[in-house]
Amino acid sequence: MDITKLTKPARKALKLKTCGAVIVAAGSASRMKGIDKILTPLAGTPVLGRTLAAFQACDAVAEIVIVTRPDLILAVTDLSKAFPKVRAVVAGGKTRQDSVAAGLGALSKGCGLAAIQDGARPLVTWQLIDRTVRAASTYGAAAPAIPVKDTIKTVKGGLVESTPDRALLYAVQTPQVFDIDLLKAALHKAGTEGTAVTDDCSAVENMGMKVKIVEGEERNIKITTPLDLKIAEAILEESL
Repeated sequence: MDITKLTKPARKALKLKTCGAVIVAAGSASRMKGIDKILTPLAGTPVLGRTLAAFQACDAVAEIVIVTRPDLILAVTDLSKAFPKVRAVVAGGKTRQDSVAAGLGALSKGCGLAAIQDGARPLVTWQLIDRTVRAASTYGAAAPAIPVKDTIKTVKGGLVESTPDRALLYAVQTPQVFDIDLLKAALHKAGTEGTAVTDDCSAVENMGMKVKIVEGEERNIKITTPLDLKIAEAILEESL
């Protein structure tokens, strides 16, 4: 018997669509104890600069739009001059959804994909970006994720309600990459319905769309607290 007839054929890879990146750097950094994490030096380079460098190095990304706070536009614009792919620096909105929408609006008309990236993930690699963009070009939506290591509990009123199967749980990272029209429609729907979404994948899932998961990287951490900054510095020192 020919066993090849019994195996499900792999999905055919489509021609890679043009991808524009939206780097979201418009947060208040309320948990950084007064430190502006985006421009904070990390091993001599601003956090945002390291994030931009990875996207600049990735051939799968054609252009970059940075979304930031109005008070940081001048400083971020000055930083972005070192990265030729940066098309625009725009002001963010009241919510992350608003900021992502503003970034999408500043991308070129020719972009078929949009990669949404946390500006405060400075250890992202161009390889991770590349494989996520390629997956999204085939599946329409893709995001990197890593299996969770801790046992997770659902808690209500200070009491444990359940313990989900850890084998089914993943921590999702960025970049999250989507067909640009799909993402625009998903954000519009979430905004119209008043649906709270924790990330862009949630908005797309709310449209009934499945998101392809690709292998993430443990070092692709998000700088949220001063401790995260120290961890990122330690990772960089170890890699030297």
